[in-house]
Amino acid sequence: MIEQFNRDGTLRHLITLANLNRTQLNALLDHAETYLVGHAHYAPREPRLLGRTVALLFFEPSTRTRVSFHLAATRLSADVVTLDGDASSRVKGETLLDTVRTLEAMHTDVFVVRTAEAGIPALLAGHIGRGKALINAGEAHCEHPTQGLLDVLTIRQHKPDIRNLCVAIVGDIRHSRVARSAAQALGILDVGELRLVGPEPLLPDTNEFDGAVRYAELEPGLRDADVIMALRIQRERMRKEAGIPSNDAYFKRFGLTAERLKAARGDVIVMHPGPINREVEISSAVADGPHSVIGRQVTNGVAVRMAVLARIAEGLSGTP
Repeated sequence: MIEQFNRDGTLRHLITLANLNRTQLNALLDHAETYLVGHAHYAPREPRLLGRTVALLFFEPSTRTRVSFHLAATRLSADVVTLDGDASSRVKGETLLDTVRTLEAMHTDVFVVRTAEAGIPALLAGHIGRGKALINAGEAHCEHPTQGLLDVLTIRQHKPDIRNLCVAIVGDIRHSRVARSAAQALGILDVGELRLVGPEPLLPDTNEFDGAVRYAELEPGLRDADVIMALRIQRERMRKEAGIPSNDAYFKRFGLTAERLKAARGDVIVMHPGPINREVEISSAVADGPHSVIGRQVTNGVAVRMAVLARIAEGLSGTP
């Protein structure tokens, strides 16, 4: 496993949340809070990355993660380069490692990478030079560490006593990097109970998500939950793997509706990483309703990514 911290304790890479301890994770969340003023405004720009270059290498589609990393980097005064898979030399056969080495030769300091291939962020982090850093912005079905951070930050803001919470994750958990990183973060913070709710074929293997309780029906999985996190469902997997023939059929069994929320706690919060398939995994009445904190998740995404970049800025000049 790639060492994510320099010897002096500064952050060098963020590939996974799995080997962070509670102190390190809370420090990132606390730092993110400093960038939030009121409900939706950010602190003034900082010069932490002045003179540094951040490369956004996104080889999968993205709106929230990519834009929030761009905003986070510019608010920390970095120069930002964005490279899409279809617009890079990868279409000519260049490997991703050669792409990174090319950008490194141009004095790029931080690489933010999203890829559909498992293991690529750790591989790249192991090859970039001293004084350079890499952030995993979403890796196959495996990891999405900054999403995990923004999710637990959102939960902590609304329900600080995480050790006494019941959190239900609903949907295609088997293929979800969001669910895996959220579960890692919640585990580090000793969440009271974690539930995995979805069609049986879309639940993870039994050796994953240690300690989580599995539910193949929605209503029992939501009962007395404090937090519900709905996941985006892909129609092809829903049909081929779960045997659910249509969006309407999925919504009938697993869609979050105002009526179904009544099974949860009265002050339950509802989350979704986006993009939302309305009237498939969640009704508009719930997505836009009083229990929804989906907009807050988006706001927190910029703050969390600013915090990660700011901590990495300290490590760029740290002891490797």
